[in-house]
Amino acid sequence: MSYRWCMGVFALAVGMGLAGTISDARSQIIDMGKYPNIAGGWGRSEVYQWARGEKPPLTPEYQAVFEASLADRAIGGHGTDTMYRCFPPGMPRVMLMYSPMEIVITPGTTYMLIDHIHDDRRIFTDGRAWPEGDIEPTYSGYSIGKWIDEDGDGKYDVLEVETRFIKGPRTLDGLLPTHADNRTVVKERIYLDKTKPDSLRNDITLIDHAYTRPWTISRNYPRYKNPGPTGWPEEVCAEAQVWISLGKDDYFLSSDGYLMPTKKNQAPPDLRYFKQTGK
Repeated sequence: MSYRWCMGVFALAVGMGLAGTISDARSQIIDMGKYPNIAGGWGRSEVYQWARGEKPPLTPEYQAVFEASLADRAIGGHGTDTMYRCFPPGMPRVMLMYSPMEIVITPGTTYMLIDHIHDDRRIFTDGRAWPEGDIEPTYSGYSIGKWIDEDGDGKYDVLEVETRFIKGPRTLDGLLPTHADNRTVVKERIYLDKTKPDSLRNDITLIDHAYTRPWTISRNYPRYKNPGPTGWPEEVCAEAQVWISLGKDDYFLSSDGYLMPTKKNQAPPDLRYFKQTGK
């Protein structure tokens, strides 16, 4: 076997490998000119409420859950909200935007990066179908989306997203409940406001068995053009956690390190595993 023949085979193999690598790289190239200019950071410009005055179309069962949550809030409790204990807000509450959001577009996935309580979202835009079988739910859910050119000018105008497999417990805004079956479906249309290019719109439709019909709201997020080194705040919920859950009750940890009640006439926690001193 000649040296020249060996080197020829080696060169062919290397060439084929490089060609495959180049082909793979080219397949990953994305023409950002086809996408809307959504660079920078996006923040909240509205209150942390879902309905904003609209009467929630709750079923009678979940109207009772809502009213019980309001009553618990009135005496110092948290009702059905769990975020105070560092639980993620979950979808669609994530999109109330508690921290600035950055959107990153890649060939097959659009990422929404939000440094809050596990709020990052991954939206698959590669044309995949919904997965079959048992899917492990997450608070942000499983999202499939599609970029759409609505006016036919060769550029995408809207990102349409559907999210399923969302974990609970969750609320819409701290008060409005979602159904305990966790079969919520959320549909979104995300687009730049044509009259205000520094305003990102999100039309969110909630489909949930706690409600008598699909419920659509529209959110507005203003652009932070130059976030700078302090534009992306870090949030570590555990650093300032002062709520302690013992059994079925919540207590407050005071600055002097002692437990305090959160509700009027609240009983102390069960101390059965501690040695009791005589009265």
